[in-house]
Amino acid sequence: MTPFLRNMAVVARRDFLAIVATPTFLLFLLAPLFMIAMGLAGGMGASQLADSARGAGRIVAVIGAGDMEAMRAADAQLRAAMPREPATLELRVATESADPLAIAKEKGSDTYAVLSGPLESPRIVEREAESASGRYLALLAGEVLRVRAAGDLPPVAPRFEALESGGTSIAVQQSLGFGAVFAIFLLTLLLAGQTVSSLAEEKGNKVIEILAAAVPLESVFLGKLLGFLGVAVLFIAFWVVMAIGGGLIAVTQIDPATIAAAGAASKPAAALAASPATGWGFFLGIGFLYFVMAFLLLGAVFLGVGAQAATVREIQMLSLPITIFQVGMFSLCAAAASAPGSRLATFAQIFPFSSPLAMAARAATDESISVHLAALGWQVLWVGLVIFISVRLFRAGVLSSGSGWKFWRRKGA
Repeated sequence: MTPFLRNMAVVARRDFLAIVATPTFLLFLLAPLFMIAMGLAGGMGASQLADSARGAGRIVAVIGAGDMEAMRAADAQLRAAMPREPATLELRVATESADPLAIAKEKGSDTYAVLSGPLESPRIVEREAESASGRYLALLAGEVLRVRAAGDLPPVAPRFEALESGGTSIAVQQSLGFGAVFAIFLLTLLLAGQTVSSLAEEKGNKVIEILAAAVPLESVFLGKLLGFLGVAVLFIAFWVVMAIGGGLIAVTQIDPATIAAAGAASKPAAALAASPATGWGFFLGIGFLYFVMAFLLLGAVFLGVGAQAATVREIQMLSLPITIFQVGMFSLCAAAASAPGSRLATFAQIFPFSSPLAMAARAATDESISVHLAALGWQVLWVGLVIFISVRLFRAGVLSSGSGWKFWRRKGA
């Protein structure tokens, strides 16, 4: 190895072990568990509130006693065909004292609509004009009249056939592309931000100046970047192994008879059969390479920012615009993933800071492979450019003690 690469490897190993060989790294490694737990807790609470609100809602039909069974049968048939299940149907026998306005204002439940009067021309009192609940009651009245006129018809027994398209649908491939964009964005947002705080801390306690005096600053910079990349890869590998192990355990707990009964046409089997346009092997491999490119780009920017920050407050002020910019790149790539082949997608694939995410989405919908090789070369070029600029900022922030933005080394420095 050349002295430059040897020094870079030493710095990378030092930073890697300084992070991994600490008890706090275990908390960082298990951070997604806490995020998932909090998300599940919030989701369960929201689900309980939604179920509670849904259970309190009702629609009321005030009809004759002879139409009760026909109304219940019509409600049971129509509910199964509705995209969203209507509120609970409550039936009441029509009497002279039945007032739909009073029923709608009864306390203890949320009444959306009340039907009363003859079914041929019913009176429907709605909370909101032209609501879905009112239209549903009108539909029920029409169904009861149809059954009353033609007799109790047997239920329709349709025969469904699946359309074999010979491949994964475009919608599913676009969903896979969006998933790749989200995964790369989330991982870079979670992992790349460590670089700025580490560099600012070493700059504050003068350790970075000792390193800069011993080895070239370029080796220090690239070594730190590769060290943090190693931490990110270890983080990803840990959770990939955990996911595979959890999946294998789940498969062993499933009854084989249940799997056989489900059949190959079940929804889970169809979801597993979906594949990106380039195939799972190439898609996962190129997705990892695009994550590396995105991490190196963002990490180099954060290192350049960390060289200019001396306090935690300065770190927050300088890194916040970069994080906002990164969220903007995610929004751009998410829109591009939903419109492959558009001008927006082309722009996202060319723009250097959105290119890794947009190209990962393209791998899900486009069969071409050579374009990804060109994209990787384009991104490597920009990684080198960002590293070149960040190294100059790094040198100015360390050797000049923050006194100015000096991009070129002084003679004798």
